[in-house]
Amino acid sequence: MEPMQEYRTLGRTGLKVSPLRLGVMTYGWGSRQGDGEDTLPGLSRGRRKPFDTADLYANGESEAWLGELVREAGCRDEVVIATKFSFNARPGNPNAGGNGRKNIYRALESSLRRLQTDYVDLYIVHAWDRVTPVDEVLSTLDDLVRAGKIRYIGMSDVPAWYAARAQTLAEVQHREPLALLQLEYSLVSRSLEREHVPLAQELGISIVPWSPLASGFLTGKYPAGRRAAQRLRTSRRGAGLRQPDLGEVRKARTELARARGLAGGGPRARSDAD
Repeated sequence: MEPMQEYRTLGRTGLKVSPLRLGVMTYGWGSRQGDGEDTLPGLSRGRRKPFDTADLYANGESEAWLGELVREAGCRDEVVIATKFSFNARPGNPNAGGNGRKNIYRALESSLRRLQTDYVDLYIVHAWDRVTPVDEVLSTLDDLVRAGKIRYIGMSDVPAWYAARAQTLAEVQHREPLALLQLEYSLVSRSLEREHVPLAQELGISIVPWSPLASGFLTGKYPAGRRAAQRLRTSRRGAGLRQPDLGEVRKARTELARARGLAGGGPRARSDAD
């Protein structure tokens, strides 16, 4: 087993997790059958990292693939599985998406079936739907915790005021509190530092970043030139960024990595002809 100092408690809960998580968004989509066995050695060697998926990923295949791998390894009680809901799974049915009670129940039952489990460790609101009152979302998730179908709850990509209201209601109404906020955070996307970080520190919520490498911009995968310019134009993550900005960020990142004795350059930079 890993030394306990390598774990963190999630929010103000007793759940112990590794600081590193494995996102399985492309399992069943960009990955080939068998790739998961190579990237999940911890399932058989006792190194337990949280796995992050969602009902949206690969149209549910990500959850199904992860569920099959965990089942085959026989380690469900040793792994932490986080999945998310919010996006519509059935076009034409307005109640097959969003954060209302009806869809939360539908989404969770579908996720449990694909994951081949009777509970998920973390159930996360994938996105703010701008419609459902936070009271309804919180009470529904609290009911599911009490029913034993989920252990802890969190929210992704929600405004700071929305998360603050949810956590305050949880405290006042003695409901299940938020254990985490999952937000975009990287060297080129730091807006959460203004409101979300102080909120999380004050109210005891862990922040779990997504896209820490800014969709590959910080890896050296897109060197200066035509490929980088094209990627900046077509990626939402590239909005507001310029090639000189990315170059300076990558340079600073490399210097910091080398100073700490880490591999400095990331993947070998490819030419524009690649």
